[in-house]
Amino acid sequence: MTREPSVAHLLGRMAVLEARVRHAVAVRREADPAADDPFRGLYLSEEHVDRILQGTVPLPPSDPQVEAFLAKLEATADAEETAGADLRLRRLGRQFSLDGLDVELLVAALAPDMDSRFERLYGYLHDDVTRRRATIGLALELCGLAPASAPARQKLSRRGPLVGGGLLSIDDLDRPYLTRSLQVPDRVAAHLLGSDHPDPELSELLVDVPAQGGGEEHDVARALQSGAVLCYLREKPGSTGRAVAVAALDALARLAVVLDLGRLTPNDDPAAVARTAAREARLRGGSLVAGPIELLVERGAPAVRAFAELPVPVVLIGRCTWEPAWSRNVPVLVDVRAPSAAQRAHLWRASLDGEALDGLDAGDVTRHFRLTPEQVLRAARAAQLQSVVDDRGITADGLRAGARAQNAAGLEILARRVEPTVRWDDLVLPGSTLAGLRELAARARNRDRVIDEWAMRPGGGRGRGITALFAGDSGTGKTMSTEVIAGELGLDLYAINLATVVDKYVGETEKNLERIFSEADGINGVLLFDEADAIFGKRSEVRDAHDRYANMETAYLLQRMESFDGLAILSTNLRANLDEAFARRLDAVIDFPMPDPAHRRHLWHRCLGAALPRADDVDLDFAARFELSGGNIRSIAITAAYLAAEAQRPVTMADLMRATQREYRKLGRLCVESEFGPWFSLAMS
Repeated sequence: MTREPSVAHLLGRMAVLEARVRHAVAVRREADPAADDPFRGLYLSEEHVDRILQGTVPLPPSDPQVEAFLAKLEATADAEETAGADLRLRRLGRQFSLDGLDVELLVAALAPDMDSRFERLYGYLHDDVTRRRATIGLALELCGLAPASAPARQKLSRRGPLVGGGLLSIDDLDRPYLTRSLQVPDRVAAHLLGSDHPDPELSELLVDVPAQGGGEEHDVARALQSGAVLCYLREKPGSTGRAVAVAALDALARLAVVLDLGRLTPNDDPAAVARTAAREARLRGGSLVAGPIELLVERGAPAVRAFAELPVPVVLIGRCTWEPAWSRNVPVLVDVRAPSAAQRAHLWRASLDGEALDGLDAGDVTRHFRLTPEQVLRAARAAQLQSVVDDRGITADGLRAGARAQNAAGLEILARRVEPTVRWDDLVLPGSTLAGLRELAARARNRDRVIDEWAMRPGGGRGRGITALFAGDSGTGKTMSTEVIAGELGLDLYAINLATVVDKYVGETEKNLERIFSEADGINGVLLFDEADAIFGKRSEVRDAHDRYANMETAYLLQRMESFDGLAILSTNLRANLDEAFARRLDAVIDFPMPDPAHRRHLWHRCLGAALPRADDVDLDFAARFELSGGNIRSIAITAAYLAAEAQRPVTMADLMRATQREYRKLGRLCVESEFGPWFSLAMS
């Protein structure tokens, strides 16, 4: 059977090794006083001691026939490579900068994994049947090297290409140097035999990333082509350095070995992972791409250095600023911009491959979602799977749900996630307020065109975010309107719990807010700061340390809101308490007045609903006379429903008046006969 040239070449080198092993065995037999002793290797006889004291018998000069065979083998390999054959042992030698002696040492260590006969032969040569792998001393002997040669020993040092490159490991470190065992990792042996399956130690970290770039990939490709060994791609929100790195390596026809460092477990050793990943990249003739670097920074500078100083071109990804102390290698620094709306739309369409309802443009439906190319692929796949479950084509809601599914869960630890369930028709507001809300939703939908394509917010360090203030009395519809806007855009709503933000210790409030904003920058959602005046309050004259630190909190918020890239809505009952400096930073201010009688009647009708049975005496015109907010009316309707349910009858006007009296009591209002009219005595009973 004709063998594949690469394997045939490897077996040819093993045949050379076998010839040298045969010679070594013959030499041992000539000097062995008890070659036929069945317990040989398990004890030392007097004759063995005498032979040891006489010294080892040096190997004679190489056999001319063996050398001629080796020369012919390598000449054949030259011709096969010229013809286009991929001889892996030779390619490995070039990729790891091995010389001829390195290759011979590697083959000597590899032999027991290729042919079980070498286990027993090595045991004989070691005079120890339990030593079935080549030791350093035996490997040097088979290569014709003196065990006391410093250059020979250097070949197997940590700085040598064999051990340093991960092609050989030295075991039994408690033994004397020459009797330490040599082992070739299974991944290296498998590679030489033609396998390209990655190392199992990396299987959980390796990811497939689509190539996508906005121009930065050309800068990275030029840097790598010019000999740069380290590049650092700093991501902006909505961008992905990994896709850019893969695009750059594709342009250079290099394989990208991409590691997601977010999958590292607490027990993983970053240095060991880095060495294994570097070996994998070199075996496959590629470069290493790894990120996010923040996961390494958390474990200290040595963890970053382990990746930044590998003997293979490395592209690291992260959002933080590069620290020069992290590496002796000077990195090429490239900022990665988020893909434009047009690029995202193209990727959406390509991912769905035209699979959508008639007239539905996936790029247009999702244009306000800032997703990386990887997230777009996953979101499109989620929409496809959901359409199979629903047994219908892909819908706009399905696309938005797939996009929302890419939001990380980190913000849910700091905020309450609300899935919008109300729509525009559920709002009962004045026309001017509704117009302001629709304008705000339009801003969010079109900010890519206005800010990016038309460059309407240049310089100044401002982010791409949109910030609005909803001001009005409690219960006038501020939170519900926020939910409507989130639903209109297909986004999740995150209500910030101020109890988890404000801290009595100096500096902790800012840290909590920074965590919120940092998490929010990486998701597609709406932030709601209810009762915002609690943390966005006015700065005051400094009279003591408390005033000073309170002013510092407000100043920090002013700066952080400037750089925020998301959609934030501040809700307050006391607009006058907000710091004036926020006014310039607000994109919209929407007032929520108390409802007038016509709106209150509509609110009564909506809050009582269609399912709740009503008695004939229910008079909504009379109920609308009470100056209440929508939230108060909803609370009254629910209380009246419970009263009717307990009595097992439809809700009556008396129930509504009793519930109104209870709501007045909560609000601290007095119930007067002029307001309740004929229902006064009943309401007070």
